[in-house]
Amino acid sequence: MFDYSWGAQEISKPKPKKLRQVPVERGMILEDVQTGWVGEAIRIEKSGGMLVVALEDRRGRSKSFPVGFGFLLEGEPVELVAPQRNAAPAPRRTASGSVHVENLRARTARASRVWVEGKHDAELVEKVWGHDLRVEGIVVEPLHGVDDLAGLIRDFSPGPDRRLGILVDHLVTGSKESRIAAEAMRTPGAAGNVLIVGHPYVDVWQSIKPHVIGIEEWPQVPRGTDWKTGILRGIGWPHSSPADIGLGWQRLLGSVSTYADLEPSLLGRVEEVIDFLTAGDAR
Repeated sequence: MFDYSWGAQEISKPKPKKLRQVPVERGMILEDVQTGWVGEAIRIEKSGGMLVVALEDRRGRSKSFPVGFGFLLEGEPVELVAPQRNAAPAPRRTASGSVHVENLRARTARASRVWVEGKHDAELVEKVWGHDLRVEGIVVEPLHGVDDLAGLIRDFSPGPDRRLGILVDHLVTGSKESRIAAEAMRTPGAAGNVLIVGHPYVDVWQSIKPHVIGIEEWPQVPRGTDWKTGILRGIGWPHSSPADIGLGWQRLLGSVSTYADLEPSLLGRVEEVIDFLTAGDAR
């Protein structure tokens, strides 16, 4: 009889591939293989005697999973392990998404300015971009209307070291505001030293994403109705007096935490203005 024992000794099952061990960190985009849940790691904590990571999906929902096997990182199966104790903490972010400058002493204000149409516009810009503006030494000033924008620019006397970035409501083709902006840019000194940009909304209120206050879309305001009054009535908030309008705005402003609560059509324009005022000879 033949002895086949040698074959049994030489033929063996392949060893399973050892997964790369990755210390779990906030900000990682992970997929749980078993459930298909994909999200950003927003929290790592002990629960029930084990280490778990909370993953927040793109809709703001979160689920927690035990740290270990069963995750994909950039499509690669990995084993999550406890965070490294000496790892540098993730940088603190401002409401605009930029890196927070610790122990900031506000820079001496530039001669350049950001002009916005009104008080509400100024408060919203300050809430989201205030830290960035103080780092750069940029002051935001409300105009309380743009009907005489050309005259205001003329009085400001813009130049290479004295620039203006102007954010205008309802700056769309064919609007009154677009005609005012075109005329204003013909003011002596404006070319190259003044940037006029705008968003498409009747008022800066609409640049706040409606889901932030729990509605699917902004109400339609009938022609002839005061716009802010109509908006508050449509939402179902008090709207009968100037005090109600002010309180309604404070409630809206209080709902905004970060740039993610605002429409891209406003975000891009504010960033464009800041870049214009801080580029090269604008310092």
